[in-house]
Amino acid sequence: MGEGRRQKRAKPPLDEAHLRDLALHYVGRYATSRGKLRAYLHRKLRERGWDGDSPAPVDAMIERFAELGYVDDAAFAAAKARDLSARGYGARRLGQTLYAAGISEEDGAQARDIAEEAKLEAAMAFARRRRLGPFAQQEVEDPALRQKQLAAMMRAGHDFALARRILALEPGQEIETDI
Repeated sequence: MGEGRRQKRAKPPLDEAHLRDLALHYVGRYATSRGKLRAYLHRKLRERGWDGDSPAPVDAMIERFAELGYVDDAAFAAAKARDLSARGYGARRLGQTLYAAGISEEDGAQARDIAEEAKLEAAMAFARRRRLGPFAQQEVEDPALRQKQLAAMMRAGHDFALARRILALEPGQEIETDI
């Protein structure tokens, strides 16, 4: 069966040079954080193994990349904050994203400030994209549907009070900015 098919050869275990090449390729291709790079390298080590007497120098390699500026957690976090805010997601969603990327509180501080400053615009962008509140095609009378809309805004990371205020707006009505 399958005489014409080639079987995949197992790739050889990684050495330091190949591990560094994989890391360089990864940071060159993706905007990443230290935590995400660490997870990637450990996954590659699990898949291929390590060809060395001492443990793989993953942490030292990541620190060197950070020193060289290849990996910058604060810049990654700030970019994520701008991206998520522009797409209509709130501060809680940003916090979840930063946690998943392994960003420390210190490195994520500027990102949280960015999300806080953009929270109204982000919530309005989400409501506009999902056609909620003042952007709905028809007025929502059903309390169950209003609850679903409120839940959608909460899942997007917006706080309860802001979500309620936006959903209560009439079409064309502006929200007060004293949030």
